[in-house]
Amino acid sequence: MLTSMFPRRGKRSNVERLRRSTVCSLSLGLLLAWFGPLSGTLGPAGRPSAVPLVLGVLGLAVFGVLYLRMVRAAVAGTGANREIVASGALTVVLLLSQDGQLWSWGLLAPAWASGVVLLVGRNPSIAACAGAAAAGLLLVPAGAGGPFPVHPGEDPGPAIVGYLLTAAFLPWANRFQLWFWQVVRAAEDGKEARAQLAVTEERLRFSRDLHDLVGHSLSAIAVKSEVAVKLAGVDAGRAVAEMDEVRGLAREALKEIRTAVRGYRAVDLGAELRSMAAVLEAGGVHCALETPRERIPEETATLLAWVVREGATNVLRHSSATRCRIAIAIRHGAAVLEMTNDGVAGAGGLGGTGLAGLSERLSAMGGVVTAGAGGAGRFRLRATIPLEGVR
Repeated sequence: MLTSMFPRRGKRSNVERLRRSTVCSLSLGLLLAWFGPLSGTLGPAGRPSAVPLVLGVLGLAVFGVLYLRMVRAAVAGTGANREIVASGALTVVLLLSQDGQLWSWGLLAPAWASGVVLLVGRNPSIAACAGAAAAGLLLVPAGAGGPFPVHPGEDPGPAIVGYLLTAAFLPWANRFQLWFWQVVRAAEDGKEARAQLAVTEERLRFSRDLHDLVGHSLSAIAVKSEVAVKLAGVDAGRAVAEMDEVRGLAREALKEIRTAVRGYRAVDLGAELRSMAAVLEAGGVHCALETPRERIPEETATLLAWVVREGATNVLRHSSATRCRIAIAIRHGAAVLEMTNDGVAGAGGLGGTGLAGLSERLSAMGGVVTAGAGGAGRFRLRATIPLEGVR
């Protein structure tokens, strides 16, 4: 293959980068779990003793590990029931054991809910959010600190309303991010399935055509061979006649196989263009085709079809293209093929074995293959074959 025709994709595909960014964004709920307790502890009102502080930090560390396990399980599409239960129990213990306020240690409850909603359905998610908000309101007071401080004698209503909004918004924002990742992953799986289906259909077509061509001849050869074996000891003349027919059938079958192979080697350019366009579309690359009205000689069309096949393969393997244009035209007595695609940052050359081998065959016919930058972030593959060079 022409590995240098298109620069290689990064070590991580777009889907893998999206997966990692989804994990990172979903893990931001830990910031809420740590921000509240630390702001309350380090603030002017925070005067915790050493032992509760150490136990609280250790509890937050364990909570962080459990939360990350829940996030990874959600992105991977697996369950994490033990992590849900363990982190919930730890949250209740920390709320009861730490001397905090609603906007300090109380934020641990909505942080727990933001991890739980990634692993359960809609109704359990609503229950988890409501339960976390109720636990925070019942187990910790709405004291000073946070964006809605409550001083002695003031109404705690704004602090409570702000806390409820946080307990509702953060979990469902996380749930939306996970839903977006699941949609992208399903779309990617669908593209791969379509590409595999196209390959499977081509294999079935070849096997069906081969069976239709030589299946009858091979069956007749088997039957006549058995008859000849039975007649060998009884009627040698008839056995020889049967074997003569077997030889004739074998030659005919060999001729049909050679015809079939030549037919597949002499690729139908139009069918190949449509097939490669379908494969590119299945791979997420929008493909535009431009073909000439003039008839292209069979041998030239076959070479152009091979170039298209090689180019499409490299577009899928070694580029991040979203659009590809395949144009074939007759210019000045030559067939000219141009394949251009976007999404390519640099230039490459004819360094692989695929198009390098085709380049040698085209050179024998006076043709040439070139590949390089086409400007404006595009890459162009060009093949030119003189029509008068066809033999």
